[in-house]
Amino acid sequence: MSTENKPRRILVGEFAGAHGIRGDVLVRSYTETPDAIASYGPLTDASGQKSFTLRVVRVTSKGIVARVAGITDRNGAEPLRGTKLYVDRAKLPSTGAAEFYYADLIGLRAIAEDGSPIGEIVSVQNFGAGDLLELKPLEGETEFIPFENRWVPTVDLDQRQVVIVRPKAAEEDDDEDAPDSEAAGS
Repeated sequence: MSTENKPRRILVGEFAGAHGIRGDVLVRSYTETPDAIASYGPLTDASGQKSFTLRVVRVTSKGIVARVAGITDRNGAEPLRGTKLYVDRAKLPSTGAAEFYYADLIGLRAIAEDGSPIGEIVSVQNFGAGDLLELKPLEGETEFIPFENRWVPTVDLDQRQVVIVRPKAAEEDDDEDAPDSEAAGS
């Protein structure tokens, strides 16, 4: 994937809320090693205007408890809730030939196995049961595709496309679903 197609800033986490009374915050880290989020240096908000320097206090099952430079009490921490945290791509480890950051998938064309266009990847989500690609089809509402090899067998960053295998629609057989008329009358 050429450098001009790669996003310059990568989403690495978000403030989930205040934690305690001393200004600590709970951070949802999207990095492979959750506490690595603080090692990339100052993080910025979506606008790139606000900068946050984190120091990890501890790792919990709900995320990272961190201190933000300049935040000393709960009143200062509470407004941070929901703020998404970004880092310049140059501060992250380089990706290998067959590796990518999820941010690289956003904007890729989605095609079927036969090459016909399906739509575009608009986000990567995880609601707790695994990663999902949010697909905006050419027509209709967005849908989520499990980001697993069986449903997404090919990611081609050079061609800016992913191959999507859509589950076949379950064939409804009203006769099988309907109760047997003889059994219903007995």
